[in-house]
Amino acid sequence: MAAAVAALWAPRSWRATMHALTGLVVVAVTGVLLALWILDIVTLIYGSGAEAGLNAFYLVVAVLAPLPLLWWLGALGAVHRVRFRTGLGIEIPAPPRPPGRWPARVVRAWTGPTAWRQLGYLLLSLVIGLFGGIAVTACWSAPLVAATYPGGLPGRTPAMLVLVTAVFLAAPWVARAVASVDVRAARKLLGPSPAQQLELRVQALARSRADVVAAADAERRRIERDLHDGAQQRLMSLAMNLGMARTALGDDVPPAVRKVIEEAHEEAVEALAGLRELVRGLHPAVLNDRGLDAALSGVVARAPLPVRLQVDVAPRCAPSIEAIAYFMVSEALTNITRHARASRAEVIVTRDRDRLRVVVTDDGCGGACPDGDGTGLRGLAQRAAAVDGVLHVHSPAGGPTTITAELPCE
Repeated sequence: MAAAVAALWAPRSWRATMHALTGLVVVAVTGVLLALWILDIVTLIYGSGAEAGLNAFYLVVAVLAPLPLLWWLGALGAVHRVRFRTGLGIEIPAPPRPPGRWPARVVRAWTGPTAWRQLGYLLLSLVIGLFGGIAVTACWSAPLVAATYPGGLPGRTPAMLVLVTAVFLAAPWVARAVASVDVRAARKLLGPSPAQQLELRVQALARSRADVVAAADAERRRIERDLHDGAQQRLMSLAMNLGMARTALGDDVPPAVRKVIEEAHEEAVEALAGLRELVRGLHPAVLNDRGLDAALSGVVARAPLPVRLQVDVAPRCAPSIEAIAYFMVSEALTNITRHARASRAEVIVTRDRDRLRVVVTDDGCGGACPDGDGTGLRGLAQRAAAVDGVLHVHSPAGGPTTITAELPCE
């Protein structure tokens, strides 16, 4: 009994009640508009006298009727989603709009599940809103109706008093039940279908993955700038100072001191070379400044075997895609040097509309397996898959080996 009394002023009960009452209002407005629309169409159809004019009108109605009906479904669906969000705090996502332009969008809308599911909910909401709203209103207003009934409470019997009290105490639970049924129907019909939810989830994951790739690329750029402008410059200054000190040493310097300075200078030079290689591996500055052609030219120039390079990527791709292509070529040439026993290689990078195609070929021993360990091909495949790209490896025994990667330009 205490729970029933407490439910009368619980926030959840009042939110459910307001949801049911607003649903009753929306249903009333919808019913009036629907009745006026049907009455207008019936008047136009049966008010036409000429047979040819009537047939023409039937044709016009058959072609154009889906347009206002689609707009009407979308508008009412938006109104109901606002009801759920503001009244119950429940977000019902809008289904995705069909792609394309008119009239292809209209055809896709009526041949797809979205319009029919929304129409099903709106028809169901007429029943839920009408009977649920009336039931909630009747329960809350039962004492008022009984008190203002002509002649007083009918019969003025204790049984009637108990009935009115029970109906009034049941009002919060009736409102909650109506709201629960409406929420279930809306989630099933008003929002995206399971297939559309999966599609939206895939799109969200694709955007999230693209953001992760872009963030990782931006972080590599930041680290490269910090190392280039900070540690690399200081290490270069140290190597230059040690070199000048080594040159300025006189004959009166003890051999042990000379040896220490010479070793320190050589270590600084080697550390500087290693740091430069590390910075280049993080993200080459030339890739930002001059593009993929210049960056790959540097990779090819450092390769220990002859490499023919051909790059045609106008206009430029997204920075993250250029970085992935650069590292894929660099890793592929490293794999060729370590495992292929090749005498020469070829790198061809071209752009075909919205796809970047990277082909690396060598005349080595072949037999490379993209699923094997130790060849580095798995890393290439992972780099390509990170941006929805694909990697193909053709490497028969005895060679040659051809690695082809296709990446989206954006």
